[in-house]
Parts: sequence; structure tokens; C-alpha cells
Amino acid sequence: MKKILFTATILLVSNVMIAQSEVTQEELREHIEFLSSDKNAGRFPGTKANKRVVKYIIKSFKKAGIEAYGKSYKQEFQAKIRVKKGEAPKPEATTWNVIGYIEGNDPVLKDEFIVLGAHYDHLGMGGPSSKSDHEGIHNGADDNASGTAALLEIGERIAANKHLLKRSVLLLAFGAEEQGLLGSKYFTENPVVPLSQVKLMVNMDMVGRLNNENHVYMGGAGTFPGGVELMKNLGEPLGLTVFAHPGSIGGSDHVSFYKKDISVMGIHTGGHPQYHTTEDTVDLINFPGQEKVCNYIYSALMKVATTDYKMEFIRQD
Repeated sequence: MKKILFTATILLVSNVMIAQSEVTQEELREHIEFLSSDKNAGRFPGTKANKRVVKYIIKSFKKAGIEAYGKSYKQEFQAKIRVKKGEAPKPEATTWNVIGYIEGNDPVLKDEFIVLGAHYDHLGMGGPSSKSDHEGIHNGADDNASGTAALLEIGERIAANKHLLKRSVLLLAFGAEEQGLLGSKYFTENPVVPLSQVKLMVNMDMVGRLNNENHVYMGGAGTFPGGVELMKNLGEPLGLTVFAHPGSIGGSDHVSFYKKDISVMGIHTGGHPQYHTTEDTVDLINFPGQEKVCNYIYSALMKVATTDYKMEFIRQD
């Protein structure tokens, strides 16, 4: 009887470990529902909600066994807040980037880093970037609670398989992207590792609305050798049609890295009428689609991080 109970316990623990090493729709939903809740009021820099979200990200990293790089997960900076034309300037807001670290195992390649990033902030009640004709909570479920949820889920899967890593991985949740890419700009001006050791930055901004044709879009796939072919080929087994543009670097946080001569990819699932409005809510997220996109991004990252894949920066004009 004891042997049967012991075996059952081992199987139960094993199943839990397998579950934790996979991206799940349930956890994606849990993350996005929290991040885009009315309680968090649009995740605006300098607010209590901003602090609450940062704590949530750190707690999620810790739960997944993802370490801080150095003494703290937080990288504090001051964000200049955008205002409408003619409005008086607002005081700068204190906010943070959140940084997680998963060390590689190769004695040489572990000193090279792959960055996976997403911004967690949004527009609060609106402001000059809003496309709504009225003030209200801009929940930002797709923009960019979806990217933040993907960061947490993919990070958890990488951590569960960290024994496979040759290169190291930094997970970056950026603050104040909506104020002008401020978090990524601050990180690239104040990096925790030498930028020369960052070989690729993969950015996720709006990855929660996969369409019926399973289209995934990205810019920057030509900024490293074989990037376009790699990203198209990895999409096929998952039934994804990948539009991998060599250039078209775009306007999200990966731009800050590209400006520092670092290879980048900015990945998204396309625009929609709810962009920067009060209607970007969790009920419109395609969770089966997002799970598929997360597994796609995981496959791409692991292809580079678990091998000696040749990495060099290729400028795209």
C-alpha cells in the first residue's frame, strides 16, 4: 500500500512539474484578467496600480524560480509624462523596469544574453495617446497585458527547461513605454550587462488577438543571420502564417535596442479598432491563439539560446 501511495505521489508531482513547464491558457487568462482589471486602472506610471503590477510581476518571477540580476528585480527611473497640446507639464513619475535572469550553462556562451521583453504599462484614463472620444479606464488587455502575460508564461517555461540553455536569458518588463519607450531607453542607457553581450532582443507588444488566418507579424527578422527563414519555418508546425519582415523595425521597445546595434524582433498579432481605446478588454483576447503564439516565441528563443546559432547584427535601412 505504501508503495502504491509513493508511486501515486511521484506521478502527481511529476504531472505538476509538467504543467508548470507549459504555457497554459488558464494562466494567460489569470495574468491578463489581473493586469487589465479596473482595479489597476490602465497601469499608469507613478500610480499605486503601477506599484501593484510591479509586485505581481516580481512575485510571478519568484514563483517560477526566475532570479533577479544582481540584488533587485527592479530598475527604477523617472518618466516624463506626455500631455495634450496646451496642457501644463506634469511632474515626472517614478516607475520601474522589472528584470528577471535565467543563467545559461555553457562556460563561454552563458556570457551572451537573449532578451525577451514586453511593456506592462498602459494609458491609465486616456491622455494624448488615447483614441477614445471620452475619458475612462483604458484596460489595455491586448496592449500590453497580453505581452506581459506572454513574458511571464514563456519565462516560466524557459526556467523549467533552463538545463537546456547555453546562452543566458534576461526577461524585461518595461515601464512607461506608452510615454515614449522610456523604460527600454533607460535600460539601454543603464544596462545591467554590457550591451555588447546582448545578442538578440525579442519584444512582444499586442500578441493576444491572433486572427482566424493565424497571422503573426514581426519586424527586424533580418537583423540577424537567417532570421527570416528561421521565423517562417518555426511557424509552420504550429499552423501559423508568419509575416517576417527583414526591416520594419516599428515603434515599440525593441527600437531602443536596435539603435544600439543589437539584433531585434518585434512580434505582434496585428492591429484592431480597440487599440488605445477603453474597449481593449479581456473578453476580446483569443486565448487559444495566444497560447500558440507563446509556444512559437518560446521555440524561436530556445533555438538561439540552446545552440551556438551564429549571432551578429545586420543593419536594415
